[in-house]
Amino acid sequence: MSKLGAMIAQLAQIDPNADALEFEGEWWRWADWTAIGAAMEGLLGAAGLGRDARIAGLLRNAPPIAGAILHVLASDRCLVTLNPSLPDAALGADILRLKPGAVFGLPRDWDRSDVRDAAREAGCLGLMLTGSRDDPVRLVDGLEAVNHAGLHAFSASGVGLEMLTSGTTGAPKRIPLTHHAIAQSTLSAAVYDGRKADEPLALRDQRVMLSAPFTHLAGIFGLLNTTLAGRKVILLPRFSVEEWVGAVERHQLRVASAPPAALRMILDADVPRQRLQSLLAFRSGTAPLDPDLADAFYARYGIPVLQNYSATEFAGAGAGWTLADHRKFYPEKRGSVGRMNPGIDARIIDTENFLPLAAGDTGLLEIRAPHLGDGSWIRTTDLAVLDADGFLFIKGRADSAIIRGGFKIFPEDIVAALQTHPAILEAAVIAIPDPRLGQVPVAAYTLKAGADDPGEGELDQLLRQSLMPYQVPTHFLRVEELPRTPSLKVSQPALRALVVERLQQTA
Repeated sequence: MSKLGAMIAQLAQIDPNADALEFEGEWWRWADWTAIGAAMEGLLGAAGLGRDARIAGLLRNAPPIAGAILHVLASDRCLVTLNPSLPDAALGADILRLKPGAVFGLPRDWDRSDVRDAAREAGCLGLMLTGSRDDPVRLVDGLEAVNHAGLHAFSASGVGLEMLTSGTTGAPKRIPLTHHAIAQSTLSAAVYDGRKADEPLALRDQRVMLSAPFTHLAGIFGLLNTTLAGRKVILLPRFSVEEWVGAVERHQLRVASAPPAALRMILDADVPRQRLQSLLAFRSGTAPLDPDLADAFYARYGIPVLQNYSATEFAGAGAGWTLADHRKFYPEKRGSVGRMNPGIDARIIDTENFLPLAAGDTGLLEIRAPHLGDGSWIRTTDLAVLDADGFLFIKGRADSAIIRGGFKIFPEDIVAALQTHPAILEAAVIAIPDPRLGQVPVAAYTLKAGADDPGEGELDQLLRQSLMPYQVPTHFLRVEELPRTPSLKVSQPALRALVVERLQQTA
Protein backbone atom coordinates (compact mmCIF):
# COMPACT_ATOMS: atom_id res chain seq x y z
CA MET A 1 0.00 0.00 0.00
CA SER A 2 1.26 3.49 -0.85
CA LYS A 3 1.95 6.11 1.81
CA LEU A 4 -1.19 7.96 0.74
CA GLY A 5 -3.33 4.82 1.04
CA ALA A 6 -1.88 3.99 4.43
CA MET A 7 -2.68 7.47 5.77
CA ILE A 8 -6.30 7.35 4.56
CA ALA A 9 -6.80 3.83 5.95
CA GLN A 10 -5.33 4.79 9.33
CA LEU A 11 -7.58 7.85 9.68
CA ALA A 12 -10.69 5.82 8.79
CA GLN A 13 -9.95 3.41 11.66
CA ILE A 14 -9.47 6.00 14.44
CA ASP A 15 -13.17 6.60 15.08
CA PRO A 16 -15.48 5.24 12.35
CA ASN A 17 -18.51 6.98 13.88
CA ALA A 18 -16.86 10.41 13.85
CA ASP A 19 -18.34 13.02 11.53
CA ALA A 20 -16.26 13.48 8.40
CA LEU A 21 -18.24 15.72 6.03
CA GLU A 22 -21.27 18.00 6.13
CA PHE A 23 -23.32 18.54 2.98
CA GLU A 24 -26.57 20.49 2.78
CA GLY A 25 -26.98 20.29 6.56
CA GLU A 26 -26.40 16.52 6.82
CA TRP A 27 -23.32 14.85 8.29
CA TRP A 28 -21.54 11.84 6.78
CA ARG A 29 -19.32 9.70 9.01
CA TRP A 30 -16.00 8.02 8.30
CA ALA A 31 -17.93 4.73 8.47
CA ASP A 32 -20.13 5.90 5.57
CA TRP A 33 -17.04 6.49 3.46
CA THR A 34 -15.62 3.11 4.51
CA ALA A 35 -18.86 1.42 3.40
CA ILE A 36 -18.59 3.07 -0.02
CA GLY A 37 -15.00 1.89 -0.30
CA ALA A 38 -15.84 -1.68 0.72
CA ALA A 39 -18.68 -1.90 -1.80
CA MET A 40 -16.50 -0.48 -4.58
CA GLU A 41 -13.67 -2.86 -3.68
CA GLY A 42 -15.89 -5.90 -3.99
CA LEU A 43 -17.20 -4.92 -7.42
CA LEU A 44 -13.86 -3.72 -8.81
CA GLY A 45 -11.98 -6.73 -7.47
CA ALA A 46 -14.50 -9.15 -8.97
CA ALA A 47 -14.02 -7.44 -12.33
CA GLY A 48 -10.23 -7.84 -12.19
CA LEU A 49 -9.62 -4.12 -11.67
CA GLY A 50 -7.05 -4.17 -8.90
CA ARG A 51 -3.90 -2.15 -8.27
CA ASP A 52 -3.13 0.51 -10.95
CA ALA A 53 -6.58 0.12 -12.55
CA ARG A 54 -7.82 3.34 -14.16
CA ILE A 55 -11.12 4.27 -12.50
CA ALA A 56 -12.87 7.32 -13.95
CA GLY A 57 -15.11 9.47 -11.78
CA LEU A 58 -17.90 11.86 -12.74
CA LEU A 59 -16.74 14.26 -10.07
CA ARG A 60 -19.60 16.27 -8.66
CA ASN A 61 -19.21 17.87 -5.23
CA ALA A 62 -21.19 15.32 -3.22
CA PRO A 63 -20.41 13.09 -0.21
CA PRO A 64 -20.51 9.74 -2.07
CA ILE A 65 -18.11 11.13 -4.69
CA ALA A 66 -15.74 12.26 -1.93
CA GLY A 67 -15.80 8.75 -0.48
CA ALA A 68 -15.14 7.19 -3.88
CA ILE A 69 -12.21 9.54 -4.54
CA LEU A 70 -10.60 8.58 -1.24
CA HIS A 71 -11.09 4.86 -1.86
CA VAL A 72 -9.65 4.88 -5.38
CA LEU A 73 -6.55 6.73 -4.18
CA ALA A 74 -6.20 4.69 -0.98
CA SER A 75 -6.41 1.41 -2.91
CA ASP A 76 -3.46 2.34 -5.14
CA ARG A 77 -5.65 2.62 -8.21
CA CYS A 78 -5.56 5.57 -10.60
CA LEU A 79 -8.36 8.14 -10.47
CA VAL A 80 -9.22 9.59 -13.90
CA THR A 81 -11.14 12.84 -13.61
CA LEU A 82 -14.30 13.41 -15.68
CA ASN A 83 -16.15 16.72 -15.74
CA PRO A 84 -19.92 16.09 -15.42
CA SER A 85 -20.70 19.70 -16.40
CA LEU A 86 -19.70 18.95 -20.00
CA PRO A 87 -22.53 18.60 -22.52
CA ASP A 88 -23.71 14.99 -22.84
CA ALA A 89 -22.13 14.35 -26.24
CA ALA A 90 -18.77 15.84 -25.21
CA LEU A 91 -18.72 13.83 -21.99
CA GLY A 92 -19.52 10.64 -23.87
CA ALA A 93 -16.73 11.35 -26.35
CA ASP A 94 -14.31 11.90 -23.45
CA ILE A 95 -15.15 8.49 -21.98
CA LEU A 96 -14.60 6.83 -25.37
CA ARG A 97 -11.19 8.52 -25.71
CA LEU A 98 -10.10 7.53 -22.21
CA LYS A 99 -11.42 3.93 -22.18
CA PRO A 100 -11.00 3.50 -18.38
CA GLY A 101 -11.62 0.19 -16.65
CA ALA A 102 -14.62 1.57 -14.75
CA VAL A 103 -16.67 4.73 -14.39
CA PHE A 104 -18.41 5.84 -11.20
CA GLY A 105 -21.01 8.55 -10.78
CA LEU A 106 -24.29 9.64 -9.21
CA PRO A 107 -27.67 8.40 -10.50
CA ARG A 108 -28.38 11.66 -12.36
CA ASP A 109 -25.26 11.22 -14.49
CA TRP A 110 -26.11 7.61 -15.29
CA ASP A 111 -29.51 8.89 -16.44
CA ARG A 112 -27.67 10.59 -19.33
CA SER A 113 -27.94 8.27 -22.34
CA ASP A 114 -24.72 9.53 -23.96
CA VAL A 115 -22.77 8.64 -20.82
CA ARG A 116 -24.26 5.15 -20.56
CA ASP A 117 -23.85 4.49 -24.29
CA ALA A 118 -20.21 5.63 -24.28
CA ALA A 119 -19.34 3.44 -21.28
CA ARG A 120 -21.12 0.48 -22.91
CA GLU A 121 -19.34 0.99 -26.24
CA ALA A 122 -15.96 1.29 -24.53
CA GLY A 123 -16.59 -1.83 -22.39
CA CYS A 124 -16.33 -0.13 -18.97
CA LEU A 125 -17.72 -1.33 -15.68
CA GLY A 126 -20.40 1.10 -14.46
CA LEU A 127 -20.65 1.96 -10.74
CA MET A 128 -23.63 3.96 -9.45
CA LEU A 129 -23.13 5.76 -6.13
CA THR A 130 -26.69 5.65 -4.85
CA GLY A 131 -26.42 8.07 -1.91
CA SER A 132 -27.85 5.36 0.38
CA ARG A 133 -25.86 4.50 3.52
CA ASP A 134 -27.14 0.90 3.48
CA ASP A 135 -26.67 0.16 -0.23
CA PRO A 136 -24.08 2.71 -1.36
CA VAL A 137 -22.84 1.23 -4.67
CA ARG A 138 -24.59 -0.72 -7.41
CA LEU A 139 -23.65 -1.88 -10.88
CA VAL A 140 -25.30 0.11 -13.67
CA ASP A 141 -27.72 -1.92 -15.77
CA GLY A 142 -25.96 -3.07 -18.92
CA LEU A 143 -22.52 -2.22 -17.51
CA GLU A 144 -22.04 -5.20 -15.19
CA ALA A 145 -18.94 -6.63 -16.88
CA VAL A 146 -15.63 -5.35 -18.22
CA ASN A 147 -14.41 -5.87 -21.79
CA HIS A 148 -10.69 -5.75 -21.03
CA ALA A 149 -9.76 -6.16 -24.68
CA GLY A 150 -11.10 -2.77 -25.69
CA LEU A 151 -9.97 -0.74 -22.69
CA HIS A 152 -6.97 1.16 -21.46
CA ALA A 153 -7.77 -0.29 -18.05
CA PHE A 154 -4.44 0.09 -16.22
CA SER A 155 -2.08 3.02 -15.71
CA ALA A 156 1.68 3.18 -15.51
CA SER A 157 2.79 1.87 -12.14
CA GLY A 158 2.59 4.50 -9.41
CA VAL A 159 0.28 6.94 -11.20
CA GLY A 160 -2.51 7.80 -8.81
CA LEU A 161 -4.34 10.62 -10.56
CA GLU A 162 -4.95 11.76 -14.12
CA MET A 163 -5.90 15.33 -13.25
CA LEU A 164 -7.92 17.38 -15.69
CA THR A 165 -6.56 20.91 -16.12
CA SER A 166 -8.98 23.81 -15.90
CA GLY A 167 -8.96 24.68 -19.61
CA THR A 168 -8.51 28.38 -18.90
CA THR A 169 -6.55 29.16 -22.06
CA GLY A 170 -7.38 26.17 -24.28
CA ALA A 171 -8.73 22.64 -24.36
CA PRO A 172 -8.38 20.86 -20.99
CA LYS A 173 -5.80 18.06 -20.78
CA ARG A 174 -4.94 15.47 -18.15
CA ILE A 175 -1.71 15.47 -16.18
CA PRO A 176 -0.51 12.18 -14.58
CA LEU A 177 0.43 12.54 -10.91
CA THR A 178 2.00 9.78 -8.84
CA HIS A 179 0.71 8.54 -5.49
CA HIS A 180 4.05 9.63 -4.01
CA ALA A 181 3.76 13.18 -5.37
CA ILE A 182 0.19 13.50 -4.09
CA ALA A 183 1.19 12.32 -0.60
CA GLN A 184 4.18 14.65 -0.40
CA SER A 185 2.13 17.64 -1.56
CA THR A 186 -0.54 17.05 1.07
CA LEU A 187 2.12 16.69 3.77
CA SER A 188 3.84 19.91 2.72
CA ALA A 189 0.49 21.75 3.01
CA ALA A 190 0.79 21.34 6.79
CA VAL A 191 2.87 24.53 6.87
CA TYR A 192 -0.26 26.61 6.24
CA ASP A 193 -2.11 25.50 9.37
CA GLY A 194 0.77 25.22 11.81
CA ARG A 195 1.13 21.43 11.76
CA LYS A 196 4.38 19.54 11.35
CA ALA A 197 4.66 17.24 8.34
CA ASP A 198 5.59 14.31 10.60
CA GLU A 199 2.84 14.97 13.16
CA PRO A 200 0.86 11.82 14.12
CA LEU A 201 -2.46 11.35 12.35
CA ALA A 202 -5.47 12.31 14.46
CA LEU A 203 -9.09 13.41 14.07
CA ARG A 204 -9.74 17.03 15.02
CA ASP A 205 -12.90 19.07 15.53
CA GLN A 206 -11.65 21.86 13.24
CA ARG A 207 -13.70 22.41 10.08
CA VAL A 208 -12.71 23.43 6.56
CA MET A 209 -15.10 24.56 3.87
CA LEU A 210 -14.62 23.31 0.30
CA SER A 211 -16.41 24.98 -2.61
CA ALA A 212 -13.87 24.31 -5.39
CA PRO A 213 -15.09 21.59 -7.77
CA PHE A 214 -13.59 18.11 -7.45
CA THR A 215 -12.87 18.29 -11.19
CA HIS A 216 -10.23 20.90 -10.36
CA LEU A 217 -6.90 20.55 -8.59
CA ALA A 218 -8.06 22.81 -5.75
CA GLY A 219 -11.11 20.61 -5.11
CA ILE A 220 -9.36 17.25 -4.89
CA PHE A 221 -6.36 18.55 -3.00
CA GLY A 222 -8.64 20.52 -0.71
CA LEU A 223 -10.41 17.24 0.12
CA LEU A 224 -7.11 15.40 0.66
CA ASN A 225 -5.45 18.19 2.65
CA THR A 226 -8.48 18.51 4.94
CA THR A 227 -9.12 14.81 5.55
CA LEU A 228 -5.44 13.89 5.98
CA ALA A 229 -5.19 16.67 8.57
CA GLY A 230 -8.07 14.94 10.38
CA ARG A 231 -10.35 17.93 9.95
CA LYS A 232 -14.04 17.90 9.07
CA VAL A 233 -15.08 18.91 5.55
CA ILE A 234 -17.89 21.39 4.99
CA LEU A 235 -18.73 20.72 1.34
CA LEU A 236 -20.64 23.07 -0.95
CA PRO A 237 -21.98 21.81 -4.29
CA ARG A 238 -20.63 25.01 -5.87
CA PHE A 239 -19.70 28.51 -4.80
CA SER A 240 -22.48 30.97 -4.06
CA VAL A 241 -22.14 34.01 -1.83
CA GLU A 242 -25.05 33.14 0.46
CA GLU A 243 -24.12 29.46 0.91
CA TRP A 244 -20.46 30.35 1.49
CA VAL A 245 -21.25 33.08 4.02
CA GLY A 246 -23.88 30.87 5.66
CA ALA A 247 -21.31 28.10 6.17
CA VAL A 248 -18.84 30.57 7.72
CA GLU A 249 -21.53 31.73 10.15
CA ARG A 250 -22.93 28.29 10.96
CA HIS A 251 -19.55 26.75 11.77
CA GLN A 252 -17.79 29.92 12.95
CA LEU A 253 -14.91 29.10 10.62
CA ARG A 254 -11.51 30.62 11.38
CA VAL A 255 -10.19 30.26 7.84
CA ALA A 256 -12.10 29.98 4.56
CA SER A 257 -11.04 29.88 0.93
CA ALA A 258 -12.34 30.81 -2.50
CA PRO A 259 -10.89 32.08 -5.80
CA PRO A 260 -10.44 35.81 -6.50
CA ALA A 261 -13.68 35.94 -8.51
CA ALA A 262 -15.56 34.87 -5.37
CA LEU A 263 -13.78 37.56 -3.38
CA ARG A 264 -15.18 40.14 -5.79
CA MET A 265 -18.67 38.65 -5.49
CA ILE A 266 -18.57 38.86 -1.67
CA LEU A 267 -17.50 42.50 -1.79
CA ASP A 268 -20.04 43.38 -4.47
CA ALA A 269 -22.82 41.73 -2.42
CA ASP A 270 -21.87 44.03 0.49
CA VAL A 271 -21.99 41.18 2.97
CA PRO A 272 -22.24 42.66 6.50
CA ARG A 273 -18.96 42.60 8.40
CA GLN A 274 -20.47 40.78 11.39
CA ARG A 275 -21.35 37.75 9.27
CA LEU A 276 -17.64 37.10 8.68
CA GLN A 277 -16.41 38.07 12.14
CA SER A 278 -15.15 34.56 12.97
CA LEU A 279 -12.61 34.56 10.12
CA LEU A 280 -8.94 35.14 10.86
CA ALA A 281 -7.84 34.70 7.25
CA PHE A 282 -9.15 34.21 3.72
CA ARG A 283 -7.16 31.89 1.45
CA SER A 284 -7.30 32.53 -2.29
CA GLY A 285 -5.86 30.64 -5.24
CA THR A 286 -6.51 29.11 -8.70
CA ALA A 287 -6.19 32.51 -10.45
CA PRO A 288 -4.15 35.73 -10.13
CA LEU A 289 -5.19 37.97 -7.24
CA ASP A 290 -5.32 41.73 -7.76
CA PRO A 291 -3.54 43.30 -4.74
CA ASP A 292 -6.10 46.13 -4.77
CA LEU A 293 -8.85 43.54 -4.37
CA ALA A 294 -7.06 41.97 -1.40
CA ASP A 295 -6.61 45.41 0.17
CA ALA A 296 -10.27 46.31 -0.40
CA PHE A 297 -11.35 43.07 1.31
CA TYR A 298 -9.05 43.74 4.25
CA ALA A 299 -10.28 47.33 4.55
CA ARG A 300 -13.91 46.16 4.51
CA TYR A 301 -13.65 43.14 6.83
CA GLY A 302 -10.28 43.32 8.58
CA ILE A 303 -9.47 39.84 7.21
CA PRO A 304 -6.07 39.29 5.53
CA VAL A 305 -6.15 37.55 2.14
CA LEU A 306 -3.49 34.82 1.87
CA GLN A 307 -2.78 33.97 -1.75
CA ASN A 308 -1.26 30.71 -2.92
CA TYR A 309 0.18 29.48 -6.20
CA SER A 310 0.10 25.98 -7.62
CA ALA A 311 -0.22 24.09 -10.87
CA THR A 312 -1.64 20.73 -11.85
CA GLU A 313 1.78 19.61 -13.09
CA PHE A 314 3.20 20.18 -9.61
CA ALA A 315 0.64 17.97 -7.82
CA GLY A 316 -0.54 21.01 -5.91
CA ALA A 317 2.97 21.99 -4.84
CA GLY A 318 3.90 25.64 -5.08
CA ALA A 319 3.98 28.71 -2.89
CA GLY A 320 1.73 30.50 -0.46
CA TRP A 321 1.36 32.96 2.38
CA THR A 322 1.20 31.84 5.99
CA LEU A 323 -0.58 34.07 8.48
CA ALA A 324 2.75 34.58 10.29
CA ASP A 325 4.40 35.75 7.07
CA HIS A 326 1.50 38.11 6.38
CA ARG A 327 1.84 39.70 9.80
CA LYS A 328 5.59 40.14 9.34
CA PHE A 329 5.96 41.04 5.67
CA TYR A 330 2.71 42.70 4.54
CA PRO A 331 2.44 45.22 2.90
CA GLU A 332 6.18 45.10 2.11
CA LYS A 333 5.66 42.00 -0.09
CA ARG A 334 2.28 43.14 -1.46
CA GLY A 335 1.44 41.34 -4.71
CA SER A 336 3.48 38.24 -3.89
CA VAL A 337 1.97 34.74 -3.93
CA GLY A 338 4.07 33.88 -0.87
CA ARG A 339 7.11 31.71 -0.31
CA MET A 340 7.76 28.26 -1.72
CA ASN A 341 6.33 25.24 0.10
CA PRO A 342 8.79 23.18 2.16
CA GLY A 343 10.86 20.90 -0.06
CA ILE A 344 10.21 22.95 -3.21
CA ASP A 345 13.05 24.82 -4.95
CA ALA A 346 12.40 27.64 -7.41
CA ARG A 347 14.49 29.71 -9.78
CA ILE A 348 13.94 32.29 -12.50
CA ILE A 349 15.53 31.83 -15.94
CA ASP A 350 15.98 34.15 -18.91
CA THR A 351 13.25 33.85 -21.55
CA GLU A 352 15.81 33.84 -24.40
CA ASN A 353 18.86 31.86 -23.26
CA PHE A 354 17.21 30.04 -20.30
CA LEU A 355 20.11 30.83 -17.96
CA PRO A 356 19.38 31.50 -14.26
CA LEU A 357 18.71 35.12 -13.30
CA ALA A 358 19.52 37.06 -10.15
CA ALA A 359 17.02 37.76 -7.40
CA GLY A 360 14.64 40.51 -8.45
CA ASP A 361 14.88 39.86 -12.22
CA THR A 362 11.85 38.87 -14.30
CA GLY A 363 11.90 35.64 -16.30
CA LEU A 364 10.37 32.17 -16.57
CA LEU A 365 9.68 30.28 -13.37
CA GLU A 366 11.13 26.79 -12.87
CA ILE A 367 10.57 24.57 -9.83
CA ARG A 368 11.89 21.22 -8.69
CA ALA A 369 11.29 18.78 -5.84
CA PRO A 370 12.37 15.19 -5.20
CA HIS A 371 8.78 13.92 -5.57
CA LEU A 372 8.04 15.72 -8.86
CA GLY A 373 8.96 13.91 -12.07
CA ASP A 374 12.60 12.80 -11.99
CA GLY A 375 13.57 15.58 -9.59
CA SER A 376 14.94 17.89 -12.30
CA TRP A 377 13.78 21.45 -13.01
CA ILE A 378 10.23 21.80 -14.38
CA ARG A 379 9.73 24.85 -16.58
CA THR A 380 6.48 26.80 -16.39
CA THR A 381 5.04 29.37 -18.78
CA ASP A 382 4.70 31.86 -15.92
CA LEU A 383 6.71 35.06 -15.88
CA ALA A 384 7.85 35.64 -12.34
CA VAL A 385 10.21 37.36 -9.92
CA LEU A 386 11.83 35.68 -6.92
CA ASP A 387 13.16 38.24 -4.46
CA ALA A 388 16.06 37.97 -2.02
CA ASP A 389 13.73 36.90 0.81
CA GLY A 390 12.27 34.03 -1.20
CA PHE A 391 8.93 35.67 -2.02
CA LEU A 392 7.52 34.79 -5.43
CA PHE A 393 5.74 37.35 -7.64
CA ILE A 394 3.83 36.10 -10.69
CA LYS A 395 3.88 38.68 -13.51
CA GLY A 396 1.74 36.91 -16.10
CA ARG A 397 1.99 34.10 -18.60
CA ALA A 398 4.62 34.15 -21.31
CA ASP A 399 2.25 32.26 -23.62
CA SER A 400 -0.61 34.75 -23.14
CA ALA A 401 1.24 37.70 -24.66
CA ILE A 402 -0.55 39.52 -27.51
CA ILE A 403 1.77 40.58 -30.33
CA ARG A 404 0.31 43.73 -31.91
CA GLY A 405 2.35 44.92 -34.86
CA GLY A 406 5.54 43.66 -33.21
CA PHE A 407 4.73 45.11 -29.78
CA LYS A 408 4.25 42.64 -26.92
CA ILE A 409 1.18 43.21 -24.72
CA PHE A 410 0.38 41.34 -21.52
CA PRO A 411 -3.38 41.14 -20.87
CA GLU A 412 -2.80 41.38 -17.11
CA ASP A 413 -1.56 44.99 -17.49
CA ILE A 414 -4.76 46.02 -19.29
CA VAL A 415 -6.99 44.20 -16.82
CA ALA A 416 -5.28 45.88 -13.86
CA ALA A 417 -5.75 49.32 -15.43
CA LEU A 418 -9.40 48.70 -16.29
CA GLN A 419 -10.24 47.50 -12.80
CA THR A 420 -9.15 50.84 -11.34
CA HIS A 421 -12.42 52.30 -12.69
CA PRO A 422 -14.89 52.49 -9.77
CA ALA A 423 -17.78 51.06 -11.84
CA ILE A 424 -15.99 47.93 -13.08
CA LEU A 425 -16.34 44.73 -11.10
CA GLU A 426 -14.10 42.54 -13.25
CA ALA A 427 -12.42 42.65 -16.64
CA ALA A 428 -10.74 40.21 -19.01
CA VAL A 429 -8.75 40.69 -22.21
CA ILE A 430 -8.34 38.39 -25.19
CA ALA A 431 -6.66 38.70 -28.60
CA ILE A 432 -8.47 38.61 -31.93
CA PRO A 433 -6.81 38.36 -35.35
CA ASP A 434 -6.12 41.55 -37.30
CA PRO A 435 -5.12 41.52 -41.00
CA ARG A 436 -2.68 44.42 -40.59
CA LEU A 437 -1.26 44.06 -37.08
CA GLY A 438 -1.55 40.31 -36.58
CA GLN A 439 -3.40 40.57 -33.26
CA VAL A 440 -5.24 43.25 -31.31
CA PRO A 441 -6.58 43.20 -27.73
CA VAL A 442 -10.29 43.32 -26.93
CA ALA A 443 -11.61 43.91 -23.40
CA ALA A 444 -14.78 42.56 -21.80
CA TYR A 445 -16.02 43.79 -18.45
CA THR A 446 -18.80 43.46 -15.87
CA LEU A 447 -20.22 46.23 -13.69
CA LYS A 448 -20.58 46.47 -9.95
CA ALA A 449 -24.15 46.28 -8.64
CA GLY A 450 -25.99 49.52 -9.38
CA ALA A 451 -23.12 51.09 -11.33
CA ASP A 452 -23.63 52.97 -14.60
CA ASP A 453 -21.76 51.80 -17.69
CA PRO A 454 -18.82 54.18 -18.31
CA GLY A 455 -18.84 53.27 -22.00
CA GLU A 456 -16.06 52.78 -24.52
CA GLY A 457 -14.98 56.43 -24.70
CA GLU A 458 -14.44 56.84 -20.97
CA LEU A 459 -12.59 53.55 -20.66
CA ASP A 460 -10.38 54.34 -23.63
CA GLN A 461 -9.48 57.68 -22.06
CA LEU A 462 -8.78 56.03 -18.70
CA LEU A 463 -6.33 53.52 -20.17
CA ARG A 464 -4.47 56.11 -22.22
CA GLN A 465 -3.52 57.81 -18.96
CA SER A 466 -1.57 54.76 -17.70
CA LEU A 467 -0.81 52.52 -20.71
CA MET A 468 1.05 52.83 -23.99
CA PRO A 469 -1.20 53.52 -27.00
CA TYR A 470 -0.56 50.06 -28.48
CA GLN A 471 -1.82 48.46 -25.24
CA VAL A 472 -5.27 50.08 -25.44
CA PRO A 473 -7.94 47.60 -26.65
CA THR A 474 -9.68 48.19 -29.95
CA HIS A 475 -13.07 47.32 -28.42
CA PHE A 476 -14.64 47.41 -24.95
CA LEU A 477 -17.62 45.08 -24.49
CA ARG A 478 -19.86 45.10 -21.43
CA VAL A 479 -21.17 41.63 -20.56
CA GLU A 480 -23.59 40.45 -17.89
CA GLU A 481 -21.05 37.90 -16.70
CA LEU A 482 -17.71 36.56 -17.83
CA PRO A 483 -17.73 32.89 -18.93
CA ARG A 484 -15.94 30.71 -16.43
CA THR A 485 -14.37 27.32 -15.95
CA PRO A 486 -15.65 25.16 -13.04
CA SER A 487 -12.91 26.68 -10.84
CA LEU A 488 -14.28 30.20 -11.53
CA LYS A 489 -11.39 31.24 -13.75
CA VAL A 490 -12.33 33.22 -16.84
CA SER A 491 -12.50 30.78 -19.77
CA GLN A 492 -10.46 32.31 -22.57
CA PRO A 493 -11.91 30.09 -25.35
CA ALA A 494 -15.48 30.81 -24.27
CA LEU A 495 -14.78 34.53 -23.90
CA ARG A 496 -13.17 34.64 -27.35
CA ALA A 497 -16.24 33.00 -28.88
CA LEU A 498 -18.51 35.49 -27.08
CA VAL A 499 -16.45 38.47 -28.24
CA VAL A 500 -16.35 37.30 -31.85
CA GLU A 501 -20.12 36.79 -31.82
CA ARG A 502 -20.74 40.26 -30.36
CA LEU A 503 -18.40 41.94 -32.85
CA GLN A 504 -20.06 40.17 -35.78
CA GLN A 505 -23.45 41.39 -34.57
CA THR A 506 -22.26 45.00 -34.52
CA ALA A 507 -20.29 44.86 -37.78
